[in-house]
Amino acid sequence: MNKMNEIFNATVRDLSSEGNGVVEHPSGKTFFVPGVWRGEQGEFRITGFKGRYGFAELVMLTQASTARTEAPCIHHGFSAGQCGGCPWQFVSYQAQLEAKQKRVEDSLSRLEKAPSEKIKKIWESPKTSGYRNRAQLKTDGEKIGYVSLSTNRIAAIDDCLILNEKNRNTLQQLLKTLPRKDFRPTNRKRRDKRQWQTLDIDDQTSADTVEPGKRKPFRQGNSEQNERMRVWLRERLSALFKQKKSTAQVVELFAGSGNFTEIISDVGFRNILAVEGSEQSMAALLDKRYPGVETLVSNLFLAESVEKIFAKRDTEILIMDPPRDGLKGKEGLFVDNKKLSDIFYISCNLATFSRDVEYCYQHGFVLAEIQPLDQFPHTPHIELLAHLVRG
Repeated sequence: MNKMNEIFNATVRDLSSEGNGVVEHPSGKTFFVPGVWRGEQGEFRITGFKGRYGFAELVMLTQASTARTEAPCIHHGFSAGQCGGCPWQFVSYQAQLEAKQKRVEDSLSRLEKAPSEKIKKIWESPKTSGYRNRAQLKTDGEKIGYVSLSTNRIAAIDDCLILNEKNRNTLQQLLKTLPRKDFRPTNRKRRDKRQWQTLDIDDQTSADTVEPGKRKPFRQGNSEQNERMRVWLRERLSALFKQKKSTAQVVELFAGSGNFTEIISDVGFRNILAVEGSEQSMAALLDKRYPGVETLVSNLFLAESVEKIFAKRDTEILIMDPPRDGLKGKEGLFVDNKKLSDIFYISCNLATFSRDVEYCYQHGFVLAEIQPLDQFPHTPHIELLAHLVRG
C-alpha cells in the first residue's frame, strides 16, 4: 500500500489536462506531479491521494528534458508561497506548443468525425511575456499576489512578467499603497477558507479605481490573440454572407460585452440575436449600438432557455463562446431548427468542447475546421476555434 511521504523512482509518461506530469508508482498507481515534463526521470515523494489517483512532488531529477530551461520569473514555483500561475515556465515555448498540439490531436482523435486533416497547426502567441491585458490579483491588506498551487495561501509578488506594461504599472502603484484596511478580507462564512479579497485589474483602469471584490466584465486576456480570433471569425462569416445575405438569422450565445458581436454586425448581418447571462456585460454591449443586433439576457445553463431562444427563430448561423463549463443547456439546441447550417464554436476548455462537439455530431453536424490557438503562454490552457457544418 502506498504511504504519505514515500519516495519512489519513475519516468514521466505523459502530461495531464491540468499540465502536471503523469507518473506510475511501482505498485501501478498513477500520480500527478507539477513541475516535470514528458520523458523526464526522477525521485518523487507522495503528497496526497484522491480515489484511484495520487499526488506527488519532485524530489530530484535523474534525467532532465532537453526542453527544460530556467524560469524567468523569481516567483515561479509549486510550493506554498510560490506563484503557480505560469506552471510551464520551466520549459521552452516551442515544447509548450508541441504539447498543446498533441493534446488537441489526442483528444479529438476519439471523435469519429474529427479527421486529423481538419485540425490546423496551433497559432503561437506573438508575445510570451507582457501579453496579459487583465488579471485578478489577491490581497489580504498586507500583501498582493496570486494563490499558491493547491492552497488558499497568497504568494506575494513584487512584479508579474506576463502582465502588459499598463497592468505592471498598476500593480506597482497598488503595492505602494500597502498596508490597507480596505483590502483586508471581509467577514466570510466558516466554510470559506480564503483569507483574501480579489483585485480585478485591466489596461483600461488605474490603481485608484480598483475596487476590492468587484469583478469586471469578461474579456479575452491576450489582445493580440483575441484580434486573431476576430479575424478568423470575420473571414468565415464574410464567405457565408455572400451566400446567405443580410437577411440570414444569426444567434450568438454567450455574447459577453460584444467582442464577437461587433464582427457579426460589421460583416453585414442584420438579424442578430445576442444572448448573454450577465446584465453588466449586456449593458456594455448595448452601449456600443451595433447595427442589426437584438439582445436578450438569459440563463444559458438551463436547457429550456436554449429552447425558448430558438423557438421563434429560423436560425441559420450559431456562434457561441461559452465559459469553461461549455454549453450545459444544449438539449434544446436542435429542436425544430432545420435551417441551422453553420456553427462557430469558440472554446477555452478542450474537454467540454469535445463533449459538445460530439452532441453536434449526433444531430448531423461535422467539423469543417478546428484551429487551436495559444492564448496563455506558460500554461496548459488551449483556445479552440471551430467551424461545424451540417453534414
